[in-house]
Amino acid sequence: MRRALLREAGVDAIHASEAGLSSVDDVELLAWCRAHGAVAVTLDADLHALVALSGLTTPSTIRIRVQGLKGPELARVLSDVLETRRDALAAGALVTLQPGRLRVRRLPITRTAR
Repeated sequence: MRRALLREAGVDAIHASEAGLSSVDDVELLAWCRAHGAVAVTLDADLHALVALSGLTTPSTIRIRVQGLKGPELARVLSDVLETRRDALAAGALVTLQPGRLRVRRLPITRTAR
């Protein structure tokens, strides 16, 4: 149902299970996203961290850290993020959506000297 709501909002969306990826590990899921130019959307901190630590510039990943979003609200929020952060996502970015805050970090993530 969320996929239908996203499509209605103009987002080309596919659930991992629809792509035959429901039982693959995070590395395989990210490889699929990279190969298909897809943005990964997740609630999973591990997936987001894997992208950050990979040293790669793709795939862009949106991590949602807002509890209780229902289908229509989630579709609206994702649609807004995809529209307003289009350039960053196209270039490769990690986006974290928290209540009242949207953080965008360009990929690759590099460590800064201390």
